[in-house]
This record gives sequence, C-alpha cells and structure tokens, in this order.
Amino acid sequence: MPGFRRWFGRVKDGAAALGERRTQLQARHEAELLAERQRVAEARRARPRNPDPAGAVPWGVRVAAEAGWRFLVLAAALWVIMRVIGSVRLVVLAFAAALLITALLEPTVARLHRAGLARGLSTALTALFGFVVLGLIGWFVVWQVLDNLDNLSGRLQEGIEELKRWLLDSPFHVTEQQINDVAGSLSDAIGTSTSEITSTGLRGVTVLVAIITGMLLAMFSTLFLLYDGRRIWQWTLKLVPAAARPDVADAGPAAWGTLTAYVRGTLIVAFIDALFIGLGIYFLGVPLAVPIAVVIFLASFVPLVGAVASGALAVVVALVTQGVFTALLTLLVVLVVQQIEGHVLQPFILGRAVRVHPLAVVLAVATGGVVAGIGGAVVAVPLVAVANTVIGHLRAHGGDDGSADGSPAAVEEERADPPAEPDQDPA
Repeated sequence: MPGFRRWFGRVKDGAAALGERRTQLQARHEAELLAERQRVAEARRARPRNPDPAGAVPWGVRVAAEAGWRFLVLAAALWVIMRVIGSVRLVVLAFAAALLITALLEPTVARLHRAGLARGLSTALTALFGFVVLGLIGWFVVWQVLDNLDNLSGRLQEGIEELKRWLLDSPFHVTEQQINDVAGSLSDAIGTSTSEITSTGLRGVTVLVAIITGMLLAMFSTLFLLYDGRRIWQWTLKLVPAAARPDVADAGPAAWGTLTAYVRGTLIVAFIDALFIGLGIYFLGVPLAVPIAVVIFLASFVPLVGAVASGALAVVVALVTQGVFTALLTLLVVLVVQQIEGHVLQPFILGRAVRVHPLAVVLAVATGGVVAGIGGAVVAVPLVAVANTVIGHLRAHGGDDGSADGSPAAVEEERADPPAEPDQDPA
C-alpha cells in the first residue's frame, strides 16, 4: 500500500505539472494572438489614407491657379471697360481733352483768384483766352494750307516729273513704259474707287458733326472743371470705399500735379520742336514751312509716333518739291532736333515725376490708337503717367515696400510675429 500511495502521488504530481504547463502554453498562445492583433491594428492605423485633394496639388500649381483666376477677373473687367469706352468714345475723348485743357489752364485760374478776382470771373477770363488761342491756331493752320495749296500742287507736279527723270537715269533700269503702267494702274484704281470716295465724303459729314459735338462738350466740361473741380473731386471720392478713401484722396493731388506737369512740359517741348524744325526747313527753302511747323507742334502731343510722322511729312515735302539733297538736309535737321528733345528737353522740362519707360509709351500709344484712334493715342500717355504716379503713391503710403516674398513661410512668420501696436513698446 505504501508503494501504491507513492506511485499515485507521483502520478498526481505529474498530472498537476502537465496541467500547469498546458495552462502556461495556452496563456503564451493567447498573448501571442493578442500581440498579433495589436500589430495588425497599429498597422491599419498607420496605413496612409486618401490625402486631401487641395493638399495633394503642388504649391506651384496652386499659386498659378490663384493668380490665373484673378487675372481672368481683371481681364474681364478690362474688357467690359473697353467696351463701355468704345460705346461712348466721343464722350470719353471729350472729357479727356477737357482734363488736359483744364490741367493747362487751372494754374492761371488759381493765380487770378489769388489776385483778388472771383472764381467765376477768373474761370471765364481764362477759358475765353484759352479757347480763343486754340481757335486762332486752328484758323492759322487752315489758312496756311489753303493759301499754299496751289503752290504745293505745282511743286508736287514738278517733283513727280523730277522723280520720273531720276528713275529713268538711275541704275535700276526703269523704263518709261513701266512708269506709265504704274501711273495707269493708279488711275484705274482711283476710277474704280469713285463710289468708295463718295461714301467716304458722306461719312466725312458725320465725322465733322461728331468733331463739333466733341469740341462743344470739351468746352463745357473744361468750364465746369475749372470752376468747380474741387467739389467734383470730393463727390468722386464718395464712390471709393471708405477704407481706401484717405489714400485715394492723398493720391489725387499727386496725380493732378503729374498731369499738369505733363501737359505744360509737352506744350513747351512741342513748341520748341515746331520752332526749330520750322526754321530749319524755312531756310532750306521747303514750301509750307509754317503749316508743317504747326503740324509738328500738334503731332508732338503723341509721343514718339507723332514726332516720327511729322518729321517724315517734312522730309517727303522737301523730297517732292526740292529734291533729294534738300530732303537729306531736312532729315538731318529733324533728327538733330528730335535727339536734343529726347535727351535734353524732355528730362529737363518734364522731370522725373512724369517719366515713363519708352516701351510703356509705345504700347500705350498703340493701344490708345487701336481703341480710340488719334484721340486715344493723345490721351494714352498722360493716362499711363497719372496711373504710374497713383500706383507709386498708394504703394508708398500703404507700406508695400516689396519686402514680403509671398511664400508660405513668410506668411506664417508674419502671422506669428504681428507688428506692434502704435501705443505699445516695440521692445
């Protein structure tokens, strides 16, 4: 019996050890399963989800898209403005001419008013004197052209005959039959275009009526701008948002000063150009020297293009009436005067306040000519000069010194470090 008890005890102890080992293995297996499930869950949580579409777009593309839709909005607004200006072109050009004339005459009104005259009387005297001077200039141009028209016609025929003889004697081997064929083609073209010339003449009546209407509108606008310009400006400021009204109000006098300086300087430069070129072609014996000088004076109000066109007119008249040598001398006179004007007169008289890059001048004149013809070409450059002054004034007074680069880091840095309030210590 004692041996059986010992054997039974050993079996019992072995079964207990086996159960304990089984329990340990089962606990280890369950721990491994739990760890595996945790790893799978963590892997699922760490798995990247579908990113936000806006965040997936590269920064450069996002910036281009932002700039693109803003550019489209500005282009649409500019297109609407151009369509409106094209619809009321006569009114816009008349008012622009009134602004230019007002910028020229307003200092005289201010001087008379400071001298003791009433505002209305100062405006009336100045406007009357200015309009009389402009009318006399127009009458003088028409009178000179009509008075020398017969002489110019005869000189033109002589020039054509001289040009024909020069072509026959030139090394280009031009025959008289070829010249007659060209002349016959021109005659046929003129004969077949009789109806077009007639319709153009009929349209000229409409153009004449529009010109007279524009002149009257410009006269009335000039009178009211001279007399009540300050009150009109104050009313215009009410159309500007209240937040931007102080800056625009400060930019107004600067813009008006630029326009006044431009008109006055351009008038002086145009007079000097017309005087010296007219004297040069007069001493060279070119006919119609005085009308050509007046045309040069008027054309000088269209920068670059007007000077080239008026100078070419003087050279052509000299070539047709006096020959090649006189035409070359006329070209030399025109080039010398224009070079002095471009490099000495304009920087000295106009100054830096109205200095515009030549590329901007060419583009402005071309755009103004396409939109509104000759009148648009005249007012385009002063408009660009005034816009340049206003933009520079707003940037200077608005604190936009161009130091920010517009990058996200700069924006975040600006947000994290805001400027100190005026009543706070910067330290």
